[in-house]
Amino acid sequence: MLWVIQATASLWLVLVIITLPLAIGITRRAIENLLRPTVSPEVSDELPSVHTVCIERGIRAVLIIGAVFILAWGWGIDLAHLRGQETWIGRLVDSALTVIVILLITDLVWHAAKAAIDRRLAESADLGQPNTDEARRRARIRTLLPIFRNILLVVVIATATMMALAALGVQIGPLIAGAGVVGVAIGFGAQTFVRDVIAGMFYLMDDAFRVGEYIQAGNYKGTVEGFSIRSVKLRHHRGPVYTVPFSLLGAVQNQSRDWVIDKLMVGITYDSNLELARKLIKKIGLELKDNPDFAPLILEPLKMQGVENFGDFAVNIRMKMMTLPGEQFVIRRKAYAMIKQAFDENGIKFAFPTVQVAGDGEGATAAVAQRGLELTKPAAA
Repeated sequence: MLWVIQATASLWLVLVIITLPLAIGITRRAIENLLRPTVSPEVSDELPSVHTVCIERGIRAVLIIGAVFILAWGWGIDLAHLRGQETWIGRLVDSALTVIVILLITDLVWHAAKAAIDRRLAESADLGQPNTDEARRRARIRTLLPIFRNILLVVVIATATMMALAALGVQIGPLIAGAGVVGVAIGFGAQTFVRDVIAGMFYLMDDAFRVGEYIQAGNYKGTVEGFSIRSVKLRHHRGPVYTVPFSLLGAVQNQSRDWVIDKLMVGITYDSNLELARKLIKKIGLELKDNPDFAPLILEPLKMQGVENFGDFAVNIRMKMMTLPGEQFVIRRKAYAMIKQAFDENGIKFAFPTVQVAGDGEGATAAVAQRGLELTKPAAA
């Protein structure tokens, strides 16, 4: 219809608008099928490789630039001739083409860097065996790379914006100086934000915590789920998520590093055999250590440390074991169950509060017992 009414300019514009997205979509799907990455147990095949992204974005840039030249040819515009003219139209065309090239290069650089970072994060998703050098290295990568990706995005956008403004003829020198002055003013007005950012930098430099570790800082505790430029997200073990600014963390207690020592305590009756209890506890510790489910998690087996104190009705004995961080809870529950079974089988009784009633005769004893029953009965409605 546009050709019939001789609207040539509109015809070429409609053709480019229809053809360009279609060509970009076909190119993307073709490259994804031809350069599909090899399926790896560590990296998802849904994540494109860096060279795939570079090829796809490079062809996309060529298609866009080609569409611009085709549109200019269809409209009868000689871009090369216009760029050589020292007129405002020539300068505008030259600036517009330069801005397009800058934006396409920026798009290529950002998506290539993002693909590399995302694949590196995917490779580090599985930490493997806890508390190994490889697990620590991967946890640190998962902690630092998202922050580096955000910083890189800001740098790329700022650089591309400055280059585009310079291509349009804007003097960016005064603009940068003015931005510096404004930044100082904003810094004075946003001291808390600056304090959060600086505190976060020092926490990361000190390797105080990583993604996936359980920490406690003041009234906040939980598993580190992620970072922003000024705060950390902590997932409490009961579900809530804390978003804590770095400046409010203070001293950080990291409960996921190297090892933990878990203390256990039970109370037995005064007539129990302490030496037998010690041997049974030692035997239980060795059985747990030999259990294939718990062996990789136990660094030092369960053992009895001795009598902690003499209670009103029990002899309290203390035990300890060294495990990997976070694994002590399931081992502790299993150890208590085994101690209960072993003590019952060997005649060692657990102590519990009892009441003894004494008197000068059976009548007095019966009267005291009757009074005790009356006191324990619920009050009448």
